[in-house]
Amino acid sequence: MTLSKSLLALSACAVLTTSLAARDQIKIVGSSTVYPFSSAVAEELGATSKYPTPVVESTGSGGGMKLFCAGNDLNTPDITNASRRMKAKEFKMCQENGVTDITEAVIGYDGIAFAQAKSNAPFDISKKHLALAVAKEVPSKDGKSLIANPYKKWSDIDASLPNREIIVYGPPKSSGTRDAFEELVMQAVFKKMPVYTDLYKKDEKANKKYKKYSEVRTDGVYVESGENDNLIVQKLDKNQAAFGVFGFSFLIENQDKVSGATIDGIEPTPETISAHKYPVARSLFFYIKNSHEKEVPAIKDYVSLFMSEKMIGTDGILGEIGLIALPDATREAIRSSVTKREKLTLEDLNKKH
Repeated sequence: MTLSKSLLALSACAVLTTSLAARDQIKIVGSSTVYPFSSAVAEELGATSKYPTPVVESTGSGGGMKLFCAGNDLNTPDITNASRRMKAKEFKMCQENGVTDITEAVIGYDGIAFAQAKSNAPFDISKKHLALAVAKEVPSKDGKSLIANPYKKWSDIDASLPNREIIVYGPPKSSGTRDAFEELVMQAVFKKMPVYTDLYKKDEKANKKYKKYSEVRTDGVYVESGENDNLIVQKLDKNQAAFGVFGFSFLIENQDKVSGATIDGIEPTPETISAHKYPVARSLFFYIKNSHEKEVPAIKDYVSLFMSEKMIGTDGILGEIGLIALPDATREAIRSSVTKREKLTLEDLNKKH
C-alpha cells in the first residue's frame, strides 16, 4: 500500500471512530412546541448521567418527520418530537425507508394560544370567527358560494368585534401547531357549513382541493413566521394590532409580554386544557427509532427520564414550563407502552388521543 493510500485509510478510520464516539450523543429533531420540554429533559440527562447532553433541533413537526423517516443510518435522528400525531403518509414514508420499528410516546397536553400584546384590552373570539379570519375562501353574503376572503378588520366579520386590523403571525405548513390549528379550528368549523360540504359533494375537483376544509389565506393577513415561536412573541411586542398562534408553554413563559385571547369564552389555562374545555387543545408526542437503541445506548436513559413522574407527572418539572399532565391512569398506560417499546402500527394512528 502506498503512503497516500495508508494515510487515506487512517483518515477514514479516524472519521469512523469519531462518528461512532459522537453517537454517544442522542440526535433529536422536530416540533418547536415540544422543543422546550425535550431540551429540559436533555439538559437533565446531561447533568445527571454519564452521557453528553443530547442535541435537540427545532425543525417543525413535519420537517422532523422527514429527517426521522429518511432511514436507519446513524446519521439520521434517533427521536423526533411532534405537536400532533404522526400522519399515515409519514408512517408509510418511514416504512418505505426501512424505519419499521417505531414507538410512540405521548407526554402531555398543550393548548394552542391565540395571543396578543399584553397592553391590549381582553379579546374574546369564537372558533367560527377565527376560522373565517384566516381562511383563504369564505362564504359569500348569500351563503351560496365561496369567495376570496375579503375581511381586513375583525368588525368586517361581525359588527360585535373590534374595528381592528386582522393580522395573524402563525406557524408555517411544516409545523405541527399549524396542522393542529387547521384541524381544531378550520376543519371543525367548515365541515359543519353547507356552503363547503355541498360544494364538495357536487364538484370532484373542489372536493380534492378542499377536502380538509383548511386552506389558509395567502394575501398577507396570515403571516408565516417560521418555527421559532419566540419570534412570534417578539413580533407581537412590536405590532400591538397583531395576534400570534403558538403553543401554550410560550404563553406561560412570556406572560409579562403577551396574553391569550379567550376562545368561545374559555381562557387557556392548565385546568381548561386538561379538562378539554378549551376548544383548541391537543396532545404532544415524540417518536423513538428503536433500531438505533443498541448503537446509541443513551436513548434508553433519555426516554426513561422523559416519561418519568419527575418530568411529566402532575407536579413534574415540565409542568413548570407549560406542559399539562395527562390523567394518572393514561400516563401510566402510556409509560408502560413506551417502556415495552410497543411497535407503532398504521391502525394505531387511527385511534384518538
